[in-house]
Amino acid sequence: MVTTAARFAIEARSIIKNFGDTAVLRGLDLSIPPGEVTVLVGANGTGKSTLLRILATLTKADSGSASVVGIDLAENGPLVRGLTGSVLHAPMLYSDMTVRENLMFFAALYRLSNVDDLIERFANKVGIESRLDDRVRTLSHGFQKRVALARALMHEPRILLLDEPESGLDAVSVGRLDDLIDEYRSSGRTVLMTTHVVEHGLEIADRAVVLTGGVVVLESTSPALDRASILAEYSPTRESTTKRDRRP
Repeated sequence: MVTTAARFAIEARSIIKNFGDTAVLRGLDLSIPPGEVTVLVGANGTGKSTLLRILATLTKADSGSASVVGIDLAENGPLVRGLTGSVLHAPMLYSDMTVRENLMFFAALYRLSNVDDLIERFANKVGIESRLDDRVRTLSHGFQKRVALARALMHEPRILLLDEPESGLDAVSVGRLDDLIDEYRSSGRTVLMTTHVVEHGLEIADRAVVLTGGVVVLESTSPALDRASILAEYSPTRESTTKRDRRP
């Protein structure tokens, strides 16, 4: 069952993840309250994408524990996937199917009703209504990212996991994304996102978390997000001994 009174929307404890001889997450601890937008920043190789993949149940941690609204990921993966929506680096769309067919397939997996209305609604939200009958392989990276966002929103999850969602988007699309994120916050739901556009991330976030060497080294909350400290910790020169993330 969903733990509606869970103290944290997302909680990770002592998460360790290695890819071969490369240590990516090294005992990471993170707690995110519900109803907040948290931006996760750090240079390449700090484990940001790996953490989101673990929370999306696409990658298993080697050790440690993680939960979403009090539900353990390792024990209740299907339930967690119903509570989360994810837009990761790879759009995870079927390239030979149309946009509409992709969204219909996803809706069937989640046993959603009123599918045609849902598709029209979320296509309009992300600005892909004119491309619904185009095959995904004909779309630019930015449009594919929008389709992935529509798919992630269709089942109205309590938590959004976004990995550099602004990548490939034009200014108008970034504005739409910001509006969606603000809408999620206003409805009491939770967003965890990574970004390399740090200043923009700090503008829209309630909380900033900096990863260095696979652990949290700094956490700051609004209204006083400490930009100077965050940017100093984020500096790629601090990551000179850390290898780039390897994602399966």
